[in-house]
Amino acid sequence: MIREMRRHDTDAVVAASLAADTLFERAGLELPPDDPREMLDHVEHVLVAEVDGSVVGLAATIVLDGATHVEQLAVDPAHGRRGVGGALLERVCAEAAVRGHDRVTLTTFRDLPWNGPWYERRGFVALPREAWGPGLVRQWETEEEAGIMVRPRVAMSRGV
Repeated sequence: MIREMRRHDTDAVVAASLAADTLFERAGLELPPDDPREMLDHVEHVLVAEVDGSVVGLAATIVLDGATHVEQLAVDPAHGRRGVGGALLERVCAEAAVRGHDRVTLTTFRDLPWNGPWYERRGFVALPREAWGPGLVRQWETEEEAGIMVRPRVAMSRGV
């Protein structure tokens, strides 16, 4: 079930986010420490995926340059490869259209199979830098400053 995050979901959302981060560790990426609570403090909208009454994934979004921007999409690996992430992403896209946005954007690792290629299979395309608005430029700069550019990254977009 995909639903809006509730206040009492915070600990479970943090746990799902941190569990998802272990995939990067297993792939040999050394990312700076992540506190999902900081992300939750600045995003505008969070959806959660619930399985058997437990939160197992999340999709957190903000609005950048008039588009819905996926700040984070994460699924606990124990529930991976079962369509949870795809269901979250499709709900984000559907809600973006309802909100009057014409596209969804995100930044991700270009070559990790569960990042760039996964989004490509779901209709996202690389967004050339000259097509970025000022919000996406600031987002990219913030990610650079945070030290997450440890492998090639890409900005992507999908029309809704």
